[in-house]
Amino acid sequence: MKITDTTSKISEIIWGPKPPTKQEQKYLFKTDFFVLSIVCLIYYINYQDRVSFNFAYVSSLKQDLNMHGNEFNIVNTCFYVGYTIAMIPHNLILLKVRPRYWLCFCSLCWSLLTLGMYKVTNYKQICVIRFFLGVFESVTFGGVHLILGSYYDESRLLIRTAIFTSAGLVGSLFSGVFQGAIYKNLDGHLGLKGWQYLFIIDFAISVVIIIYAFIFFPDSPDIAKPFYFTSEEQEIAMTKMKQNRPEKDEFSWAILKRVLGKWRFYLFSFLWVLGGENESFATNSILALWLAENEYTVLQRNHYPLAIYGIGIFATIISAIIIQNIKSFRSHFLLGIVIGLFVVIASVVHVSNPLSDVSVFVGQYLSGTAFAAQTVFFAYANVICHNDLQERAIVLASMNMFSNAVNAWWSILFYGADTFPFKKGCWALLGTGVASIFVVLIIRFLEVRENKQIKVRGNGDMEEEDGSSHRDEVEVIDGISHNGKIDSEKYSKNV
Repeated sequence: MKITDTTSKISEIIWGPKPPTKQEQKYLFKTDFFVLSIVCLIYYINYQDRVSFNFAYVSSLKQDLNMHGNEFNIVNTCFYVGYTIAMIPHNLILLKVRPRYWLCFCSLCWSLLTLGMYKVTNYKQICVIRFFLGVFESVTFGGVHLILGSYYDESRLLIRTAIFTSAGLVGSLFSGVFQGAIYKNLDGHLGLKGWQYLFIIDFAISVVIIIYAFIFFPDSPDIAKPFYFTSEEQEIAMTKMKQNRPEKDEFSWAILKRVLGKWRFYLFSFLWVLGGENESFATNSILALWLAENEYTVLQRNHYPLAIYGIGIFATIISAIIIQNIKSFRSHFLLGIVIGLFVVIASVVHVSNPLSDVSVFVGQYLSGTAFAAQTVFFAYANVICHNDLQERAIVLASMNMFSNAVNAWWSILFYGADTFPFKKGCWALLGTGVASIFVVLIIRFLEVRENKQIKVRGNGDMEEEDGSSHRDEVEVIDGISHNGKIDSEKYSKNV
C-alpha cells in the first residue's frame, strides 16, 4: 500500500493531479497517447531535419562543396530569415485551415526539402533550400501550442509542453547519432557520401511520422471529433477548451494599444531575445566546429556534442516539474536567474582557456542548461499574461519572432565559423547571460508591484447601494484569483 501511495505521489508530481473520474482518466490517457506522441514526433523530425546540415557540415560536406569563411553561418541565417517571416502567416492560415492538414502539409514540404539537400552541389543551392526549410518549419511551434492549449488544462499543460520542447532536442541528439553511424557504415556506398545518406534517411523517417500524424492528429476539439474519442470524451475535450478560451476574443486595434501600452510585451520579447542567444553554443554547433579545427575524428565530431542536448533535456524536464509543483511566480523568477548563472559560468570557463579540451568541454556542456529557458520564460509570460488571451498570444508570438530575427544576424557577427577558437562568441554569451539575469530581476520587480496593486483592489472595500460597505470576498494572491473569476477588462484597467 505504501509503495502504491509513493508511486501515485511521484506520478502526480511529474504528470499533474490524477483526474477525478474514470472517464476523464481515459480521456487523459488517449490524449497523452495520441496528441502528445504526435506533436513530439513532429517536433522531433522538425529539429532532426533542421540540425542535419550542422552535422553534415563537419562530416565532410564542407570539403566536398568547398565551403569556407562564414558561409556556414550565412546558410543558418537564411534559415532563420525564412523561419521569422513565415510565423504570422502560418498563424493566420491555421485560423482558416484545419491544423491537421496544414501541419502535415508543411511537414511534408520541409521533409522534401531535406531530401533535396543530398543533391546539392554548391553553397548557393543550400542557402535557397534552407530558407524555404525555415518557412515551412516555423509552423510547428505555434501550431502545436494551439493544440496543446486546447486539450490540456493548466495543471497538466506545463510538463507536456516541456516534453514537447524536449522532443526537439532529442531530434538534435539523434541526428548526430545517425550521422556518426551513417558515416561509419555507408560513406562511399553506391557512390554517395555519408552526409548525403543522412538527408535521405531523415526523409524516410519523416514520411512515416507524417502518415501517422495525418491519420491520428486530432485537430482542435471544436473542429472535429477524433475517431478514437467517445462522445463523452469529446464533451470533456470541448469543456476544457472552453475553459481555456474567453467568451469574446475578437481582434481589434484596441488590443494592440492595450498590449503595446504595457511593459510585458517589451520585456518578455527582450528576455527571449537574450534567452535564445544563450543557446548559441549549441545552435551554432561551436563544439562540433571546435572539434573539427582540432582534427578530432568525424565520429567524435558527431558524438561529443550530443551531451549538450542531453543536459538540455534534463534541465528542461526538471524545470517544468519544479514550476508545476511550486505554485508561485517566484519559481519562474529563481529558475531564470539560475539558468543565467549557468550560462555566465559556461562562457567564462570556455573563454578562460579556449584551446584547452577541459575548459571547452565543461563550458559547452554547462551551456546546455540554457535550453530550459524555453519552458521557464514562456511559462513565466503565460502566467503573468493569463488574464488576457490576446495579450498572451501577442506576447508569446513576439518573443519567438524577435528572438529569431536577432539570431539571423547575431550568429554571423559573433559566432562565425572562421572565428576559432570563438573568443568573441564567449564574450557575447557572457553579455547575454548577465543581461538575461537583469531583465528577469526587472520583470520580477514590476510583477511584484502589480501584484500588490491587484491584492489591494481585490481586498478593498466595496460600496453598497445603501451606503454600507463589505470586504471583497475574492482572495487575490500573486495576481491569481483563487475563485477563478477575474474580470480581464477591470484587470487591464487597474494595471
